[in-house]
Amino acid sequence: MNDKQEVTKAERQSDTPALLPRVDVFEDGTGITLLADLPGVAKDKLTLRVEGDTLQLEGEISPETPANMEAVYAELHLPRYRRAFTLSSELDTDKVNAQFKDGVLTLRIPKHAHAQPRKIEVKIV
Repeated sequence: MNDKQEVTKAERQSDTPALLPRVDVFEDGTGITLLADLPGVAKDKLTLRVEGDTLQLEGEISPETPANMEAVYAELHLPRYRRAFTLSSELDTDKVNAQFKDGVLTLRIPKHAHAQPRKIEVKIV
Protein backbone atom coordinates (compact mmCIF):
# COMPACT_ATOMS: atom_id res chain seq x y z
CA MET A 1 0.00 0.00 0.00
CA ASN A 2 1.46 3.38 -0.94
CA ASP A 3 1.12 6.70 0.89
CA LYS A 4 -1.68 7.92 -1.38
CA GLN A 5 -3.81 4.86 -0.56
CA GLU A 6 -3.14 5.30 3.17
CA VAL A 7 -4.24 8.94 3.02
CA THR A 8 -7.39 7.96 1.16
CA LYS A 9 -8.19 5.31 3.79
CA ALA A 10 -7.60 7.82 6.61
CA GLU A 11 -9.86 10.33 4.88
CA ARG A 12 -12.63 7.74 4.52
CA GLN A 13 -12.38 6.86 8.21
CA SER A 14 -12.61 10.51 9.23
CA ASP A 15 -15.87 10.82 7.26
CA THR A 16 -17.56 8.00 9.19
CA PRO A 17 -19.63 9.09 12.21
CA ALA A 18 -17.96 8.62 15.57
CA LEU A 19 -18.58 9.28 19.25
CA LEU A 20 -16.75 12.12 21.00
CA PRO A 21 -14.92 10.71 24.00
CA ARG A 22 -15.10 12.66 27.25
CA VAL A 23 -11.81 14.44 27.86
CA ASP A 24 -10.23 16.37 30.72
CA VAL A 25 -7.20 18.59 30.04
CA PHE A 26 -4.96 19.92 32.80
CA GLU A 27 -2.10 22.38 32.34
CA ASP A 28 0.84 23.11 34.60
CA GLY A 29 4.07 25.01 34.11
CA THR A 30 5.78 22.15 32.29
CA GLY A 31 3.03 20.91 29.94
CA ILE A 32 -0.46 19.47 29.62
CA THR A 33 -2.05 16.21 30.68
CA LEU A 34 -5.02 14.93 28.72
CA LEU A 35 -7.31 12.18 30.06
CA ALA A 36 -9.71 10.59 27.56
CA ASP A 37 -12.39 8.03 28.47
CA LEU A 38 -12.46 5.30 25.82
CA PRO A 39 -14.47 2.40 27.28
CA GLY A 40 -14.66 -0.68 25.08
CA VAL A 41 -11.49 0.17 23.12
CA ALA A 42 -8.63 -2.33 23.09
CA LYS A 43 -5.05 -0.99 23.05
CA ASP A 44 -4.44 -2.43 19.56
CA LYS A 45 -7.54 -0.58 18.26
CA LEU A 46 -6.34 2.82 19.52
CA THR A 47 -4.64 5.27 17.15
CA LEU A 48 -2.92 8.52 18.11
CA ARG A 49 -1.51 10.90 15.49
CA VAL A 50 0.06 14.32 15.50
CA GLU A 51 -0.01 16.09 12.14
CA GLY A 52 1.22 19.65 12.19
CA ASP A 53 -0.49 21.29 15.16
CA THR A 54 -3.33 18.73 15.35
CA LEU A 55 -3.55 15.80 17.75
CA GLN A 56 -6.05 13.18 16.64
CA LEU A 57 -7.16 10.21 18.69
CA GLU A 58 -9.33 7.41 17.41
CA GLY A 59 -10.41 4.13 18.92
CA GLU A 60 -12.51 1.29 17.59
CA ILE A 61 -15.02 -0.05 20.09
CA SER A 62 -15.02 -3.83 20.52
CA PRO A 63 -17.93 -4.69 22.80
CA GLU A 64 -17.60 -8.00 24.59
CA THR A 65 -20.58 -10.25 23.93
CA PRO A 66 -20.83 -13.53 25.84
CA ALA A 67 -20.34 -16.67 23.74
CA ASN A 68 -23.45 -17.98 21.96
CA MET A 69 -25.30 -14.70 22.55
CA GLU A 70 -26.12 -11.69 20.45
CA ALA A 71 -27.28 -8.23 21.41
CA VAL A 72 -31.03 -7.82 21.15
CA TYR A 73 -30.86 -4.17 22.17
CA ALA A 74 -27.83 -1.90 22.24
CA GLU A 75 -27.59 1.82 22.98
CA LEU A 76 -24.19 2.06 21.37
CA HIS A 77 -24.73 2.62 17.64
CA LEU A 78 -21.40 4.04 16.53
CA PRO A 79 -18.40 1.68 16.47
CA ARG A 80 -15.66 4.21 17.19
CA TYR A 81 -14.50 7.25 19.12
CA ARG A 82 -12.75 10.15 17.42
CA ARG A 83 -11.55 13.53 18.67
CA ALA A 84 -9.08 16.11 17.42
CA PHE A 85 -7.31 18.94 19.24
CA THR A 86 -5.34 21.91 18.00
CA LEU A 87 -2.09 22.05 19.96
CA SER A 88 -0.21 25.17 21.00
CA SER A 89 3.20 25.73 19.42
CA GLU A 90 4.56 25.82 23.01
CA LEU A 91 4.06 22.03 23.24
CA ASP A 92 6.82 19.59 22.26
CA THR A 93 4.94 16.96 20.25
CA ASP A 94 8.13 14.92 19.79
CA LYS A 95 8.01 14.02 23.49
CA VAL A 96 4.39 12.86 23.93
CA ASN A 97 3.98 10.13 26.55
CA ALA A 98 0.86 7.94 26.23
CA GLN A 99 -0.50 5.37 28.67
CA PHE A 100 -3.72 3.38 28.36
CA LYS A 101 -5.28 1.54 31.30
CA ASP A 102 -8.84 0.42 32.07
CA GLY A 103 -10.30 2.39 29.15
CA VAL A 104 -8.61 5.66 30.11
CA LEU A 105 -5.97 7.20 27.85
CA THR A 106 -3.48 9.48 29.62
CA LEU A 107 -1.35 11.73 27.43
CA ARG A 108 1.41 13.95 28.77
CA ILE A 109 2.68 16.58 26.36
CA PRO A 110 5.53 18.71 27.74
CA LYS A 111 6.17 22.29 26.81
CA HIS A 112 9.32 23.20 24.90
CA ALA A 113 12.09 24.28 27.27
CA HIS A 114 11.86 27.90 26.05
CA ALA A 115 8.13 27.98 26.89
CA GLN A 116 8.50 26.69 30.45
CA PRO A 117 8.60 29.15 33.31
CA ARG A 118 12.06 29.81 34.60
CA LYS A 119 13.43 31.71 37.51
CA ILE A 120 15.74 34.61 36.80
CA GLU A 121 18.48 35.17 39.31
CA VAL A 122 19.04 38.76 40.37
CA LYS A 123 22.64 39.65 41.08
CA ILE A 124 23.70 42.37 43.48
CA VAL A 125 26.39 44.58 41.99
